[in-house]
Amino acid sequence: MNALLVPLALPLAAEPGNRTLTISLFTAIVAVTLYITWWASRQNKTAADYYAGGRSFSGAQNGLAISGDYMSAASFLGISGSIALYGYDGFLYSIGFLVAWLVALLLIAELLRNSGRFTMADQLAFRMRQRPVRTAAATSTIVVSIFYLLAQMVGAGSLVGLLLGVKSEGLKAGVIVLVGALMIIYVTIGGMKGTTWVQIVKAVLLMAGTVLITFLVLVKFHFNLSDLLGTAAEKSGKGEAFLQPGLLYGKDLTGQIDFLSLGLALVLGTAGLPHILIRFYTVPDSRSARRSVQWAIGLIGAFYLMTLALGFGAAALLDTGKGSAVAESKGNVASPLLAESVGGGAGSTGGAILLALIAAVAFATILAVVAGLTLTSSSSFAHDLYANVIAKQKPTEKQELRVARFAAIGIGAVSIALAIPAQKLNIAFLVALAFAVAASANLPALLFNLFWKRFNTAGATWSIYGGLISAVVLVIFSPVVSGKPTSMITDADFAWFPLSNPGIVSIPLGFLFGVLGTYLGKDRSSEARYNELSVRSMTGAGAEGPAKH
Repeated sequence: MNALLVPLALPLAAEPGNRTLTISLFTAIVAVTLYITWWASRQNKTAADYYAGGRSFSGAQNGLAISGDYMSAASFLGISGSIALYGYDGFLYSIGFLVAWLVALLLIAELLRNSGRFTMADQLAFRMRQRPVRTAAATSTIVVSIFYLLAQMVGAGSLVGLLLGVKSEGLKAGVIVLVGALMIIYVTIGGMKGTTWVQIVKAVLLMAGTVLITFLVLVKFHFNLSDLLGTAAEKSGKGEAFLQPGLLYGKDLTGQIDFLSLGLALVLGTAGLPHILIRFYTVPDSRSARRSVQWAIGLIGAFYLMTLALGFGAAALLDTGKGSAVAESKGNVASPLLAESVGGGAGSTGGAILLALIAAVAFATILAVVAGLTLTSSSSFAHDLYANVIAKQKPTEKQELRVARFAAIGIGAVSIALAIPAQKLNIAFLVALAFAVAASANLPALLFNLFWKRFNTAGATWSIYGGLISAVVLVIFSPVVSGKPTSMITDADFAWFPLSNPGIVSIPLGFLFGVLGTYLGKDRSSEARYNELSVRSMTGAGAEGPAKH
């Protein structure tokens, strides 16, 4: 999803005369979302209201919110750009993201909703020792969330810089600070209710914008997909190879394994993403959780199907060759430039309106995803670390919510501080690591806890920390960080791991560490509550109550 987003290096700014329009749309979206947050804040009275929106959202509403969380700016900008540059290989990303939702639906959604309360750690801690498991789960949640936050916030700085002509890193840093301040406001004031409604609005805007551009692209080619694909292949300069696999990763063994590794991380990582998992607690029952994912699959599937028209449309209608704006930005300006092109072209009023509209939608996308990530990490800190580890379940709801709000401010500040110097970094590194951590650390522990009676506290902590550390270490020593002209560090080479994504190694290691920890750990007390967890996960009986210890 996010793995294609990289810094937008090309200072392709909107024309000065159009900047007022762009700024106006940005301001309108921010004003609407702030009003929603203020409105939602008046309804936050309990921890369930703040963490889970009072469990009052329907399956359709939560499905829209999940879609808003999942379809980030990287997905909107990056996938269409990848298709524009690499054709068939780029569209495989869309397929992977959609398949990932089947894993979430079949293995996680309903069972997680039934067996937890507010965070992923609730499900793990139900039959485990509280302190080590909650500490491990909260650590993993915060690490994944912060990497996502860096990617989104740097992307916001790049996007606004692109369209407003902001070239200096100092001014882009100001944009990052602004986005960080907004996300802190959304989370500390609105909680899950405010964040959910912001995500619903964003999902509607994104789908509407994507449908509009897709329709205009198809009109250009008289709704003839064969003509669209043929023109795209011809203008790409790669001919039939553009419509066949191999352009992005090559056809050698290492390239194929690397692609398989990334696909494995994307498909399995989605079911372990903490900001997606927390959304299943906002619905009143397991049936609504299941319907949430069904709605999300429909919306996300339609969106990624439309990326086919956006990507091949950009290849057919724009210059994507070496030195072009699309190529220099690694494809990330393909959607905005395509909007301008189908709206009438550069300098036209229609083109300016569509360009500003798509930019504003992308900015709303970033705000919604950033708010969801901040809420997830601050909730995990307050509910798992503070309430259950530090304060040992003694704080009142009011104290816990106060800590959650301060945690949101702290995590927001850390993200801002890290994102400012990260403006030149390859954001694909940050996001791929987040997916690898989610798939390597979170998913094995969740699945083992649900389906393996022998699984214990040692297994859970070994799985989470083992997956976390292995993913981080392999990425650090991969070509993503050093050894290539496109690496994060260009003047050093300490890469001994040949793949760009560690998923194919770190995900099996996460499962292996879980097995080793389980058999080497002597504590078997968790087995006593396995049957209770099984009944609860299948029926939802007692899901609203706190876990017994």
